Amino acid sequence: MTSTRQASARFLVVHALRLTGLASADDLANVTGLEEEELSSVLGELVAAGLAKQRTGRVSGYALTADGRRSHPDLLSDHVTPGEAAGVAAAYEAFLPVNGRFKDICTRWQLRPGPDGTNVANDHTDPEYDTAVVGELGSLHTETVAALAPAVAVSERFGRYPARFASALDRIRAGEAAAFARPMSASYHDVWMALHEDFLLTLGREREAADGH
Repeated sequence: MTSTRQASARFLVVHALRLTGLASADDLANVTGLEEEELSSVLGELVAAGLAKQRTGRVSGYALTADGRRSHPDLLSDHVTPGEAAGVAAAYEAFLPVNGRFKDICTRWQLRPGPDGTNVANDHTDPEYDTAVVGELGSLHTETVAALAPAVAVSERFGRYPARFASALDRIRAGEAAAFARPMSASYHDVWMALHEDFLLTLGREREAADGH
């Protein structure tokens, strides 16, 4: 790799780990778009430099060390151009209205009206109810992709989000209930949370009440 390419790949991996907290090599390949050999090389360098660590056991994967987290702001500053920041800012303003609606849809996926009218945990035994909620998510997905357009136009990194959302939505439509909101499963909710955090980090913005979850 050239030094520029290496620096870019290093940033992508550190940034992905900053967003996910813990990720497998397969997850990182999906998030960053890096090929296996290049990703493996970068992970090896980060571990050797004490910026990342590999966890083994029941919950395994890669995570940033404290030094790795401290290195992230400078890497981010070096790789976000003014043009990218402007496009991301425009996309974020369009994203905020759909963010609140996504939260409501997730609530309806996790809870549904019970026999007495109060909400109960959705055990996904009512296909008509689930189909309606998935239909809402499908409509919101179209609006979300449109909202992201200004960021996608200027940032290859943000350009990967629509495909990641589409992949999760396809899994949901195929009957994989966990692909909607289960944590650490490349669910639609996982991708949404990563995107929201990516917006905040890229724009150097602290989460406020208007930013939602």
